[in-house]
Amino acid sequence: MISRVSKWLAPLGLAFLLAACQPAATERPQLQLTGDTMGTYYSVKIVGADEAQAQALQAEIDRRLERVNDQMSTYREDSELSRFNRYRGRDPIRVSADTAKVVTASLQLGRLSDGALDVTVGPLVNLWGFGPDARPVRIPSDEQLAQTRSRIGLGHLEVTVDAEGEYLQKTLPELYVDLSAIAKGFGVDVVSEYLAEEGLTDHLVEIGGEVRVSGLNAKGQPWRIAVEKPAPGSGSVQQVIALGNNSVATSGDYRNYYELDGERLSHSIDPATGKPITHRLASVTVVHPSCMIADGLATALTVMGTDKALAFAEQHRLAIYLLTKTEEGFRVDMSSAFKKYLRG
Repeated sequence: MISRVSKWLAPLGLAFLLAACQPAATERPQLQLTGDTMGTYYSVKIVGADEAQAQALQAEIDRRLERVNDQMSTYREDSELSRFNRYRGRDPIRVSADTAKVVTASLQLGRLSDGALDVTVGPLVNLWGFGPDARPVRIPSDEQLAQTRSRIGLGHLEVTVDAEGEYLQKTLPELYVDLSAIAKGFGVDVVSEYLAEEGLTDHLVEIGGEVRVSGLNAKGQPWRIAVEKPAPGSGSVQQVIALGNNSVATSGDYRNYYELDGERLSHSIDPATGKPITHRLASVTVVHPSCMIADGLATALTVMGTDKALAFAEQHRLAIYLLTKTEEGFRVDMSSAFKKYLRG
């Protein structure tokens, strides 16, 4: 298992609560496995499995999640991504197919969102005090912002493939890639796909609030998920949704922020300005077959703000649910594609 000390610099997603279903006459056996990974927790519910399978299943889940950390964690000095970040040359660096897949998805979502998702934005995150560096004692100057922004940009990152394997390449020696906005969702997909390979198609996988469900729950009913109301420490349900065979990811800024020089600074950095977002969009929930894609989209849409996020979702037929802060409370907006998931 992975120590909670091995933090990932990830946007803090909203916790998902499992919504209670109506009692059924009979229930199938259900195995629940929990553990630590990526600086947070995981929880896996497997219908049709029993305690006799628990040790083998958990060992393989832990092994596969450890591999993701060994590939993509920026908190492991010997991970593939850390070695690439330290490299100052321009030659391609060979990586695993998994790392290449996640970076490729990040680049595609970055282009699709006009740079709202930018996995090279880590130096700006650190500058504003949301990384491993200490928080600044004053707002960064325009000169500091300009200097830091000169070291980021998706245009400096490339994935190449040949007969020998997959490679990452950068044209800017100082480029630093952080996949934490998307890798947690990838980890969920890894576990879900492993269980499907084993014939365990009725399951729920969660890593730190990002969820993927398949099949039916122990009561023979569709899995239902409750999205948390965005109020610190509330733990109350905002909306219950029935996913089908899909994933759900949420990004929000109401928990991870601090105040400096009278300004409220969000952990969500807008790559276009180099500064924390200032709009009033509190949380974004995305439903998508791939948890990796849902995870990345949730971050990008948070950066966009309410109006741009809704327009983007309608244009690309995405299922999203937004909560925006107003003087009267939180306003709910959702895309056309999201409405079919509403329950209760």
